[in-house]
Amino acid sequence: MDTIMDAVNLMKSNQSEKAIELLKAYLKEANAEEKYTIAEIYIQWGFLQEASIILHELLRTYPDESELKLSLADIYIELEDDEMAIDLLNEIEEDDPSYVQTLIQLADLYQAMGLFEVAEQKLLTAKQTDPNEVIIDFALGELLFSIGEYRKAITYYDKVAPKMSEVANIRVADRLAEAHAASGNYELALELYKEEELEDPDKLFRYGFTAYQAKRKDIAIKAWEHVIEIDAFYNTVYFQLAKAYEDEGMPENAFDTAKKGLQFDEFNKELFFLAGSLAHQLNNDEESEKFTREAIALDPDYKQAILFLIQLFKNNENYEGIIDLLIEIKGIGADDSLYEWELARAYNEIESYNNALIHYKEAYNSLNQDSDFLKEYGYFLTEEGRMKEAIPVFEAYLIQQPLDDEIEGFIHRLKQSNES
Repeated sequence: MDTIMDAVNLMKSNQSEKAIELLKAYLKEANAEEKYTIAEIYIQWGFLQEASIILHELLRTYPDESELKLSLADIYIELEDDEMAIDLLNEIEEDDPSYVQTLIQLADLYQAMGLFEVAEQKLLTAKQTDPNEVIIDFALGELLFSIGEYRKAITYYDKVAPKMSEVANIRVADRLAEAHAASGNYELALELYKEEELEDPDKLFRYGFTAYQAKRKDIAIKAWEHVIEIDAFYNTVYFQLAKAYEDEGMPENAFDTAKKGLQFDEFNKELFFLAGSLAHQLNNDEESEKFTREAIALDPDYKQAILFLIQLFKNNENYEGIIDLLIEIKGIGADDSLYEWELARAYNEIESYNNALIHYKEAYNSLNQDSDFLKEYGYFLTEEGRMKEAIPVFEAYLIQQPLDDEIEGFIHRLKQSNES
């Protein structure tokens, strides 16, 4: 063992090559216990292949030694060879002292592979073998939490909480709070969060989100304001805080928060759009257009922002702006029948009727079941003197709205006029 310690000391003093050479040389005379120790040191140093060679050699001598199989399985997992790890772990028998640990490790592997039912079965088998092992309860809680089975997860976390406050650096109270929040028990989740000293930005953010869901927006605002005090670079919080301010009738605070957030997150299209919407609420349409355009520049097919900007242009009777915007985004590849309809309307407003007709026809291909569109398109065709084309469009409209007597009478007059 003195030689092994010498190698460890060499590694600590950054003489890695000498350390490795010393262990390689000593392997020839080392006993089984020393070889296993060297394998463990290799694993710590990241020499997984070298460690696996030693462990395989030991396993040939001691084929029933589960510790060797568990160590080898860990190496295979690190090397992303899950199937080899599973094969090794499945060799460990039920009467082996390491059987429960093996089942937990197998569950982790199956969970990582997306085989959640198999993972749950392994853990339930472990639970039957050792009903009082708290780690199994925690593992079941984690598995069920990860697949959205929050209520079932809570039953296992509740078993862990009285015995352990933290497992693998995860606070059980945090998990319980998150699980209760995710299953809609917001008030209970809030109570669990309140029991903690919340100075961690992640926890504070979740606390705020839970309060928001519980319609306690005052608590949410305070929590999220504190997140920014602790960490101004916590990008996610700005959108949520701005929305909370908006909901509480504080558009100035909301707008200021959104703008501040954009200093730290200049590629957040939702935050740009929110800033644009808030600027409009504050009667600042110039800023509104600027921020909304930024959102669309980040995502040329951001439909909600595009339709908002179109409405903004309509309010200001800027029909040329609508046309320029939609031609630009269509040129980039954005495509939607509503864009064709809005183009048709804009061209109609500036009396470019031929262009309006082109886009009405294009929109009709997708919107022939939309009664509002059909009615508008029918009137447009009529105004353009295209009565023959207008009649089937109005008839299609009546199929959607059979009780519209006004349009029924209008069609009748159109047909009479057409016949004469």
